[in-house]
Amino acid sequence: MYNPFSLEGKTILVTGASSGIGKAIAIECSRMGANVIITGRNEQRLEDTYKLLEGANHHTIVADLNSTDDIKRILNNIPAINGLVHCAGLTKTVPFQFATKDILDEVLNVNFYAPVEITRSILKSKKVEKNGSIVFISSVSGVYCSAVASSIYSASKGAVNGLVKGMALDLAPKGIRVNSVNPGMIETQIFDAGTITPEQLEEDKKHYPLKRYGKPEEVAHAVIYLLSDASSWVTGSNLKIDGGYTLL
Repeated sequence: MYNPFSLEGKTILVTGASSGIGKAIAIECSRMGANVIITGRNEQRLEDTYKLLEGANHHTIVADLNSTDDIKRILNNIPAINGLVHCAGLTKTVPFQFATKDILDEVLNVNFYAPVEITRSILKSKKVEKNGSIVFISSVSGVYCSAVASSIYSASKGAVNGLVKGMALDLAPKGIRVNSVNPGMIETQIFDAGTITPEQLEEDKKHYPLKRYGKPEEVAHAVIYLLSDASSWVTGSNLKIDGGYTLL
């Protein structure tokens, strides 16, 4: 049956695939027929994701993207890929006046510098196929809005979206597309810590016209669109998925 969103025959590398949005993206890509290579720092959680992948020819690489040696190991253990999805991310809630350089470095290293470095290395190694697709998981924060004590996180995501536009221009002659997905609040393990009460969550959901947070799978479906041939004329775009949050 005709399906322009199929990923059959495509090899997709997903970073930060051991939990949350990255885990959902890896699983959904496998369901769409992709051969998936997943990376993450936690070996056990990465293995848990691997067990949920459908089909065969999938691989895991335990790696910390802040490590130059680990990035080299990824490069040495992947074939040419058709898609690259950056999901590894870090959130730090701290008022700007208390944001130290160490905090700034920590957030930028995970959210910006690490994906930049691995992408640059993969491109220099010519391991992204022609007509390939690179997708960054960004955020509405720092692009369309922000929140109290979120200036550093917003800065990192704003940097990602600016990077996407410049990369899209640089890589267009090679037929490689670059886009980002900008989610609002997504229901992930961030709520398991117990620092936010169920009552507070329900009150916050009222700020969303659709009256709920997003699901990791809903972000994954947007990523699949950007990885597939259905988006072959889409590059340099920042796809917003926020349940209408930024309309208000």
